[in-house]
Amino acid sequence: MSWKTLDDMDLAGKTVLVRVDINVPVKDGVVTDATRIERIVPTIKDILARGGKPVLLAHFGRPKGKVVPEMSLRIVVPTLEEKLGQKVIFIEQPSRALIDAEPAGSVILIENTRFTPMETENDPGFSDFLASLGDVYVNDAFSAAHRAHASTEGIARRLPSAAGRLMQQELEALESALGNPERPVAAVVGGAKVSTKLDLLGNLIEKVEHLVIGGGMANSFLFARGYEIGTSLAERDMADTAREIMAKADGAGCTIHLPVDIVVAREFRAGADFEVLPADKCPADSMILDAGPETVEALKTLFSKCRTLIWNGPLGAFEIEPFNRGTFDAALAAADLTAQGKLKTVAGGGDTVAALNQSGAAGNFTYISTAGGAFLEWMEGKELPGVAALG
Repeated sequence: MSWKTLDDMDLAGKTVLVRVDINVPVKDGVVTDATRIERIVPTIKDILARGGKPVLLAHFGRPKGKVVPEMSLRIVVPTLEEKLGQKVIFIEQPSRALIDAEPAGSVILIENTRFTPMETENDPGFSDFLASLGDVYVNDAFSAAHRAHASTEGIARRLPSAAGRLMQQELEALESALGNPERPVAAVVGGAKVSTKLDLLGNLIEKVEHLVIGGGMANSFLFARGYEIGTSLAERDMADTAREIMAKADGAGCTIHLPVDIVVAREFRAGADFEVLPADKCPADSMILDAGPETVEALKTLFSKCRTLIWNGPLGAFEIEPFNRGTFDAALAAADLTAQGKLKTVAGGGDTVAALNQSGAAGNFTYISTAGGAFLEWMEGKELPGVAALG
């Protein structure tokens, strides 16, 4: 890869502008999940250890280019201080003079970059202003790397730039999963709609040997094969597209795996009565809510024959029992193979992360990306502006 890391930069005595993602959930003025803050700590500490003064740039919420007091980054300062173990200086109206006035060893946080429309417009003047605040730029926000904004792309064109430790970790994990993976490679793609993942499916069938389709998407593919799917969530109008994808996969040497058995119920609620049936036997008054045990066993066998697994999306309605079993059991099998050193597992996407955490599989996955849109666009084979600008 062409991008630089902190190891390639001389930071001694330098003011280092660091784009981070600390867009954390807050309730009643208190951060409720500090995961994103915890994950940037190694980068900040590394910059300090190398003699640099980190100045953090970040967004919070969607203020739409206006100053919204409730979306001020001031709210995250106490949690940031707690995780770093030191004081964090908050600057609402930044200038180079104010930043230079703070002593070496300081950590500075600048107010929400999205309080001006110039940020999301990638305004050249605003990029110039941000660049004037520092000597070096470090991007540690992979989750915002698919946005060509002033603080993610514009500034990187104006200063010596590098990836932070979290960004480096993310890019190396993704490169090992799709860029230059150990083969065979399998990808699990779930979710509700085929229409939102056409680019993803199109890219994957060119890159992987096995494509596992789950969730509502699988229902659409089963329907395209002529199966009865009852009242299941599906995009029946995408049947021709699904058939085209299956034909392209055949031509590319990629095997598509659909459920061979299904878990069906007549109502969507926790604890609902359910049946396990062959994939082509869904009753007209029932809906498919999960992959069945035979499908899961087939996936366990498949995973054991692969060296790399990419996961995006659940196999069923994992939010409620008993329709979480397919996703959980398959994820735990992948995690066990990873723990044994037999499989490299990379996962991402909001529902995916939630399912892996709930199943207890997350701890043994090789890498779990907290990025949503950026992870998906990377899987789709798209260039990410925030990464390209580091080159």
